Amino acid sequence: MEDLINAIILGVVQGLSEFLPISSSGHLVLFSNLLGFEEEGVAFEVFVHFGTLLSVLLAFRKDLFEMIKALYLFGIKKDNNFRMSFMWDIYIIVGTIPVAIIGLTFKDPIESLFTDPLLVLVFLFITGFIMWLSKFFTDRHKPFNYGRVLVIGLAQTAAILPGISRSGSTIFAGITMGMNRVQVAKFSFLLSIPAILGAVVIKLNDLLAMPPSSGEIIILIAGTLSAFISGYVAIILLLDVVRRGKLQYFGYYCFMVSIVGLAWYVF
Repeated sequence: MEDLINAIILGVVQGLSEFLPISSSGHLVLFSNLLGFEEEGVAFEVFVHFGTLLSVLLAFRKDLFEMIKALYLFGIKKDNNFRMSFMWDIYIIVGTIPVAIIGLTFKDPIESLFTDPLLVLVFLFITGFIMWLSKFFTDRHKPFNYGRVLVIGLAQTAAILPGISRSGSTIFAGITMGMNRVQVAKFSFLLSIPAILGAVVIKLNDLLAMPPSSGEIIILIAGTLSAFISGYVAIILLLDVVRRGKLQYFGYYCFMVSIVGLAWYVF
């Protein structure tokens, strides 16, 4: 029963922190250490990531349908909405290239960072700082183009480090370039799909090598469902916060967790 409760808690943590700009990887490291819940390992990581993947697919199902349709009808339909959907397909590919290269090239050194909670707390402070800085930038409605999308993609690579928020770094990159923050947030969520899917695929071989037992399946399903539900809630919440220009409040939260955590470890 204790493992089931821990799995639900960590699933909620994963779902909320995957999309809120507070770093899912960092929070999973910290909460796993606090709860002493590390025995599920790769299987749990794969399942909760799958849960958050389902949440973003549900939240943006209409946009994704239009983007998929645009790929099939390329060269046939010519209206502006179709062109925009097709260009977003291209932009997602361009934005994913940096994290794919960095993630595959430095997979082992990056994974070693996930064992150090102190490092996570330092990176979480950095996330707090960029969220606090976001309040000083205003929308100048700069359009999406290949250069700006590539910068957002490069910002996403920073989130490979535990404690650096993927959504926070990508949205921050967009608003510093004067792009519309709501559109950048939407793009950030869509950009998370190949990133989360890639994380699942990378771990899949390890999961198949050590498949979960029948007793562990219930725990994994509980974690997946809680990650799915909380992830969907987090997407709706963040879009509202971005729309109101209040990202700095997540920065205050990251500052608090980082400072309290560092004080705990030091003293």
